[in-house]
Amino acid sequence: MFCMPWIIRQLIFVLIIGLNNIYYLVIFVPFLASILLLLSGNYFFWKSANLLLFSWQLSLLTFFFTLALTFDFFILKNGKTVEISILNWIDYGCLNIKLAGLFDTLTIVMLLVITVVSLLVQYYSKTYMKYDPHIIRFIAFLFLFTFFMILLVTSNNFIQLFTGWEGVGICSYLLINFWYTRIQANKAAIKAILVNRVGDTALAVGIFLVFVNFQTLDFYILSTLTADIKESSLVNINTIAFFFFLGAMGKSAQIGLHTWLPDAMEGPTPVSALLHAATMVTAGVFLLIRCSFLFQEATYILPIITIIGSLTTFLAASIAIVQNDIKKVIAYSTCSQLGYMFMACGLQSFNGAIFHLYNHAFFKALLFLTAGSIIHALDNEQDLRKMGGLINLLPFSYCMMLIGSLALMGFTFLSGYYSKEFILEISLSHYTIPSHFAFCLGTLSSGCTAFYSMRSLILIFFGNVNSYKKIIMSVHDTPLGMLSPMIVLAFLSLFTGFFSKDFFIGLGTPFWSNSISIYPVQYYNMVNAEFLPFYYKIIPLWFSFTGTTLAFLLFNFLLKNNKIYQFNSYYTFFNKKWFFDLLYNDLIIQRTLSIGYNVTYKLIDRGILETIYITGFSKNYLNLSTLFKQMQAGHPYHYLILGVIGGFYAIVYLVFFFNIKINGGILFLLIYLYHQ
Repeated sequence: MFCMPWIIRQLIFVLIIGLNNIYYLVIFVPFLASILLLLSGNYFFWKSANLLLFSWQLSLLTFFFTLALTFDFFILKNGKTVEISILNWIDYGCLNIKLAGLFDTLTIVMLLVITVVSLLVQYYSKTYMKYDPHIIRFIAFLFLFTFFMILLVTSNNFIQLFTGWEGVGICSYLLINFWYTRIQANKAAIKAILVNRVGDTALAVGIFLVFVNFQTLDFYILSTLTADIKESSLVNINTIAFFFFLGAMGKSAQIGLHTWLPDAMEGPTPVSALLHAATMVTAGVFLLIRCSFLFQEATYILPIITIIGSLTTFLAASIAIVQNDIKKVIAYSTCSQLGYMFMACGLQSFNGAIFHLYNHAFFKALLFLTAGSIIHALDNEQDLRKMGGLINLLPFSYCMMLIGSLALMGFTFLSGYYSKEFILEISLSHYTIPSHFAFCLGTLSSGCTAFYSMRSLILIFFGNVNSYKKIIMSVHDTPLGMLSPMIVLAFLSLFTGFFSKDFFIGLGTPFWSNSISIYPVQYYNMVNAEFLPFYYKIIPLWFSFTGTTLAFLLFNFLLKNNKIYQFNSYYTFFNKKWFFDLLYNDLIIQRTLSIGYNVTYKLIDRGILETIYITGFSKNYLNLSTLFKQMQAGHPYHYLILGVIGGFYAIVYLVFFFNIKINGGILFLLIYLYHQ
């Protein structure tokens, strides 16, 4: 996968251009690659295969630049914040916005996640999408998404962040709807962008309130004004934090605005691995962490974030246990894990949230790519009920799925274990009602996570073969082009948690510097979490073990004896996704459409406005012209009537508007002369 002479050439290239210029190249190389692919495509003089190889080398170059940037930041600059100015963007009054790059520890961590997953997904896509005639457009959209995501995480102000925020939303729409001839892909893409409009609007309102009250949108300037923000007389900090939280809810698919994420699985599987598991859906979590200086003071909003995150965790995990689409199971799993991150932010453990985001990106990308490998082997079959008995046919996919599932379950010493258990222990050490509520739901969700993970493994790899003979005869394990990225992600899923935990969540670690606002009370909570009684710490592990055992018994014994139907009412409730889609369709969408037709269209548009301004004017002019036409018939009495009316209005006008006094004699004389 990696060529040593090529890497040596890149080292020489970096030394030539200088490390300071790397900061610019990391941002703009994906954008230039996207433009090149969109403009050239299959019509350029290169062959398509050579163009794909060239695009992957550009992706590898971006990753290599990120590694060089990381070395420069941590070793040469000793972790000090770097800010580069690209150009003056907006300069109007007190609004001075620069297109710039802010590189601190939080940015570096996000860049590593984005470039690593993007590199592996693009290499995987070369094989997975090999026979798609529009693969060049697909790779170009992936590059464009990578650019907007990098623009988002390197922003030093809210305007640039909002630009990247909207850009990744557009790319999500384009990639979900990549197979645009499929009606389900069309509907899923429209649903995703409309639901995200709610969160985007809230974020825009929050940015507007920040500027109105503080006349700046720069993150570091705002962080120094925290005390003034708290005492603001125009608007409370909790109001701003609430709108930012709503924006994060939409992008990160929290309860109420979560319905778009499972439907987004209509896009190609590499899209799900990159956008809807590792990067784009974590943008909402990144927003909360980047604005940690603000949320630390929003004492009324933090409990709400904790409750919403815990509810999302349990809601998504409970729905996933009865889903039959392999990609939707993993999608609801993503939604559930995002709930853990929000829970950590609500508990003021922003370093715990970014730690879970970092670990989750790798094992969730591994799960999606493994699911894509299984779908690829089974001729695009995604229904779990039509699989089974594949362990001997797909041994490598089974190993990858097992590693990803164990990391997701929080199996001891895997990456997911360190971050998820840390969040649950922090929730138990706060001694507040919202935090204990979060611990209870988070623990229940651990059991549900273990249940649906084991269920998926059993239905795919064990039991009877449920596929057609034609498919089974042509089953093949993962090709080499898809195998390499999965091995790298498996390695990261196994070891990133252990090797990075002291940097991310170590007591008193200087790793985060000033990129995340960490109050001293958080270290007190971390100490409390460290010294919790042992039986409290193993509660989530017991729930995970119980969920695993229950799934094993249920799908190996009870299901075979048809005893599962005694749970039919519960199954229906969870399979219908807690009836959220039904409620939205009946209470909001149908009524909105009814109001739109009967009131907005029928009454106002076609009724009042059209009658008065459109057809009304034409009808009135037609009637008036008909009247004048009839009056011009050549009859003397018509002209006499017009003269009388005109004279009367002239006298009234003179009397009332010019205050001309006319005595009776003059009036009689005028009338007499007029009649003569």
